[in-house]
Amino acid sequence: MSDANLTPEDILVRVQLTPNPYALKFISNHPFKLRGKATFASQTEAEGYPLVMSLFGISGVSQVYLFQNQLTLTHDGALTTQEIVQQAESVIKTRMPIHNAAFETEDEKQTVAKPDRSTLSPELREVEEVLDRTIRPGLQADGGDVEVVSYKDDTISILYQGACGGCPSAMMGTLDAIQGILQQELGKPDLKVRPL
Repeated sequence: MSDANLTPEDILVRVQLTPNPYALKFISNHPFKLRGKATFASQTEAEGYPLVMSLFGISGVSQVYLFQNQLTLTHDGALTTQEIVQQAESVIKTRMPIHNAAFETEDEKQTVAKPDRSTLSPELREVEEVLDRTIRPGLQADGGDVEVVSYKDDTISILYQGACGGCPSAMMGTLDAIQGILQQELGKPDLKVRPL
């Protein structure tokens, strides 16, 4: 629910750089998303979410990722970091009072019963457990995440989210780390991980 009693002065925002030079992480004293996470890739996708729509009004913003009290903006570099920070902080402070952190995206609404991991294959459950324990905490700390899309024929397809999407280190170093950790933890030296 939105909190109309909030004022811009009540909103505290801290900015952190991420390993992706085109992504900035904003941490607030109020949640952006109470449950789950959400990624928006355009103003059209953000329709009905005034905070997110307003962030897309900033020149060059190409993605907005929300997770708990973190918001990650990915941009094209058209504006300086200082300009983006200044504009984004202004939007966050003025839009947070009307922002509903309990929102669900259309995808979340269409998923009537969210499958828990007990319905996954034992192999996929093991992959998710390894990622939760080793990789996700670091990615989430940098304003990103990774989603396992499929696991077939010793190939795991993943989708980077938030700051990880389009990050140069995600495509090289992080991908190598994910593959190496999964190969070792699962005892499958021929396992391949590929980003979508």
